[in-house]
This record gives sequence, C-alpha cells and structure tokens, in this order.
Amino acid sequence: MTTYRRRSLAVLISGVLCALVAGAGQAQATGYRYWSFWDRDGSAWVYASQGPSTARPSDGDVQGFRFSVSEDSQDSAKPRGAASFDSICAATAAKGGEKRVALVVDFGTAQDAPSGETPPKPRTACARVTDDATSAEALAAVAKPLRYNDQALLCSIAGFPKTGCGEQVSSSKGASSNGSSSKGTSDGARTDRSENAASDSGGGPSVGLIAGGAAVVVLGAAAAWQARRRRG
Repeated sequence: MTTYRRRSLAVLISGVLCALVAGAGQAQATGYRYWSFWDRDGSAWVYASQGPSTARPSDGDVQGFRFSVSEDSQDSAKPRGAASFDSICAATAAKGGEKRVALVVDFGTAQDAPSGETPPKPRTACARVTDDATSAEALAAVAKPLRYNDQALLCSIAGFPKTGCGEQVSSSKGASSNGSSSKGTSDGARTDRSENAASDSGGGPSVGLIAGGAAVVVLGAAAAWQARRRRG
C-alpha cells in the first residue's frame, strides 16, 4: 500500500471514529426525571436496595427521597441538608407498638423540575407509624398527597411534581448530581424505578456496545475502501 493510500485510509478511519464517538456521547446524554430513595448509613446516604413499598425501616432509621434527573443510580443526586434522627424526631415521643422514622424529602433544583414548576424547599419530618409499616406508609403519614402511576412508580410527593412520572429527558434541559449541575437519570435508569426509582441500564446503549459497533463499522469501511482501490 502506498504512503498516499495509507494516509487516506487513516483519514477515513479517523473520520468514522469521530462521528461514532459524537453519536455515543449523544446516546448517553439522556436521563430520567424521578424520585430516588435512600437509606442513611452513619453520616452517608446509601442508595436503597429496596423500594419504599417493600422496605420496612426500624425505629430510629433515617431515610431520604430526592427528586432529580439522572442516568442511573451511580450519578443519582442525594438528599441535601442535615439528616440526624435525634434532631428530626426530637419532638416526637416514642409510643408502644409504633416506631419513629426520620424522613428527608428533597424536591430538587429548578433545573431538574418539569417545565413551569418550582420545587418546594427540602423538608424533614418524623413519621410515627405502626411497627410493621413500610417506608411508603411512613412517607404517606407526613407528606401527602402522594401520586403513583399504574406501575406503582412513586411520581409525586406532597403534590410535587404536578405532572410527569419517570419520564425520559435530555440532559440539555439540565440535570443535577448531588446538588450540582451535571449530565442527565436513578437509574435513567431503572433498577425498578417502580420500586426505587432508577436502573443501572440507563435506558440507552452501553459504552461497550457502542465501542464494539464502532470497531465493526470502521473495519467494514476500511475493507470497502481497499476493495474500491483495487478495482480502480
């Protein structure tokens, strides 16, 4: 192969790769707008392993809900503000046969809110519920009205947002991660958004799949180019 042909092939491959990388970036720039669910572990928030409708917190537990746009549970925004059981439930006395659960409800940022809606300020509440109550029942005791869709996905807490439920959105409309502006999910995701809120699949093609597709396209383009040169 002459030097000229090698350079031409390199330019062709480079162009194809650039186009594919740009497309991959656009494919990943998608998230979901939803309420995520968190457990407090010491001084840190941990993405809950169960959804609020099945989780059964113990007396003294702290749990959080955060509204945001994210691609998956890894970049999902955490509840903001203080999260101490002693401070949240200080004025709620213990009672036999019941438990107290401290809840942090973070309505997110204006950037993540649906068009035309303004998120309320984050709030805390101490829910005193029966010993066998779920996290969803604890939330309902202190933050009505709640809204669910027909797949049991938690769509709205205390009336926010008024519309929408786990919808897919472009990150160009804004998304926050841990309170700051970033890329757009979760768990864009759905680890079962009907139970928790997000998934690690992200709802779009994986980086590995995109990379594999890029390699196939580049090799195919190179083979076709060489074939045309031989025929010429």
